Amino acid sequence: MPAWSPDGKKIVYVQQSSNGNSLWLSDPDGKNPRMLVRSGINMEPSWLPDSKNIVWFDLIPGRSPVESSFKLYILNTETLQSRPLFTDPEQVKFGNLMPAVSPDGTKVAFVSNRSGQFRIWLSNLDGSRARPISPPAADLDETEQKAPSWSPDGQWIAHWEGVETDHLSGSTGRADPQRDALIEASWNVWIVGRDGKNKHKAGHGDDPIWSPDGFLSRSFPDPAKGGANMMIQTKEGWKELPILPPRTTRYGRFTWKP
Repeated sequence: MPAWSPDGKKIVYVQQSSNGNSLWLSDPDGKNPRMLVRSGINMEPSWLPDSKNIVWFDLIPGRSPVESSFKLYILNTETLQSRPLFTDPEQVKFGNLMPAVSPDGTKVAFVSNRSGQFRIWLSNLDGSRARPISPPAADLDETEQKAPSWSPDGQWIAHWEGVETDHLSGSTGRADPQRDALIEASWNVWIVGRDGKNKHKAGHGDDPIWSPDGFLSRSFPDPAKGGANMMIQTKEGWKELPILPPRTTRYGRFTWKP
């Protein structure tokens, strides 16, 4: 889960081990690595525009996914001082994860379960004026949203929306092809304005990521490649972004050089 700093001088990333996920910082060539956060299951760091502070989320596992805790934190990568991003008790009691800081540093898009299912929310950086930003398009009770990503101009938020695979009939033991087809059709990337308007579908897939010049990518299973494929929007339409070799079944997020 690498994230390149806006000034292009540093990369923050997640290092996995048997003890959890720690956050690390290094030069873009991998030199001068140093640990930022040791304990916990830390994921998906997002830079503020000052290239000094990051926001990320820590997962505290429970006995079940419903009982797990997700908290957002902010950290100064120079002083290593950190604190919870949201301090209002009304905000803290909810699960908040997958933060994405706006290019101007005034807003944060994130995933929260405060309305029941996980949805994309938008708030000021301190958690105030929080609101759901993208009403679900699919008419399924289990529809969830994740992976918000800001356009470089700060006007649009892309995100995944759909029903997770654990709701497929293969997981329940009772075949329901019609419902499975609806679930599979729900796995799409959507784009919505920061004002919550003009929501539209980008295409089938997951993990939306914007390039510095404003083009969106999405990934999805591709039987022709025997694994995952990645497409990027261009002026001529969607084209393959050739960074995944054939038969790639597992992969992590990538980051663009500023």
